[in-house]
Amino acid sequence: MFIRSERLFLRPGWPEDWQELLSRIADESVVRNLAKAPWPYTAEDARWFASQPQDERLPHFFVTLPTSAAPAELIGCVGLGEIDGEVELGYWFARDHWGKGYATEAARAVLRLAKVLGHRHLVAGHFLDNPASGAVLRKAGFRPTGRVRERYSLARGCKAQSVEHRIELGRPSDCDGGGNDADLASAMRAA
Repeated sequence: MFIRSERLFLRPGWPEDWQELLSRIADESVVRNLAKAPWPYTAEDARWFASQPQDERLPHFFVTLPTSAAPAELIGCVGLGEIDGEVELGYWFARDHWGKGYATEAARAVLRLAKVLGHRHLVAGHFLDNPASGAVLRKAGFRPTGRVRERYSLARGCKAQSVEHRIELGRPSDCDGGGNDADLASAMRAA
């Protein structure tokens, strides 16, 4: 699967991407905000992640920044996973690409795909000491649940408080509508 958004191109990772992946994620300020990535992040970790097969229901993407020069620059990763039986959105971006709206844009692209795949809602979280990630989630449409829970961070080597968020996606058939049958019927009549 591939996704094109306004400024980004989301694509599957390939085993030969491991070196570029390592050069982008091998930054403690990036990895410490993730639950499942180790620190230090090694070449073996990058090789393993870049070679992971895609799950059709829970895809993950390398986020690239298309340019006139080839190949497109890898700037982060976004995808779906599972936590406690629910589908979770996760992402990271290289530090030199923070604050440019790329995380929100990539998250929105994956949310549209998640709805098409039939997911009715998603969860996401951010560590309490990473409020910028909470801002990304809110801009993408997630709402805080009011729940703060302990979540283990492999990079930190301990549990840290995570602020939980949720988004309702609605039915796959209304992916271009406002999320309810009345809005969909109204849009159909207007067309």
